[in-house]
Formats: sequence, structure tokens, C-alpha cells
Amino acid sequence: MSMGLQYVIVGLIVLASVFIVLRKLAPKLTNRWLAAGSIRFNRKDRPAWARAIGRRLKPKEATGDCSDGCATCGACGPKPPAGAQVEPQPLEFRSRR
Repeated sequence: MSMGLQYVIVGLIVLASVFIVLRKLAPKLTNRWLAAGSIRFNRKDRPAWARAIGRRLKPKEATGDCSDGCATCGACGPKPPAGAQVEPQPLEFRSRR
């Protein structure tokens, strides 16, 4: 019995790890999965607990700017103040050691 429980726990850990990796590498795909799950759980004929799960599964809406907090592109960073002149930064190439 304990060996089977260990397999179940390890399997759940592996599934969670795979989902986290997919969230990082394929955010559009996982957002579609989450939206589909949210729609299935958040129906009017479902009990309150299932609707709560559906609301939690609903993916964040990306607005296309860096203030929405999606953090999928990795391009978010500090923004210069409005009207400030931004000087181009030269690229620095470093050799691998």
C-alpha cells in the first residue's frame, strides 16, 4: 500500500512540474487549457464550489503592455519617465569560459 502511495505522490509531483514547464515554454497553449477548464467548471448549473474553481482557473487577460503582469515574454522591465530621451545601449559580447 505504501509503495502505491509513493507512486501516486511522485506522479503528482511530476505532473505539476510538467505543467509549470509548459506554462513557461507554451503560455498560449496552457492558457487555452485553463480557459477550457474554467468554462466547464463555471457553468450556471454547477455547485458553488465548482464555480469557484472555474473562476480560479480563468487565465489572466493579457493586454499587450508590460503592466498587465503576464510575465510570459520576459521583456518587462523598468520604463523610462514620459518624455525622457532614451539613448541606445551598445551590445557587449563576452566570451564563454
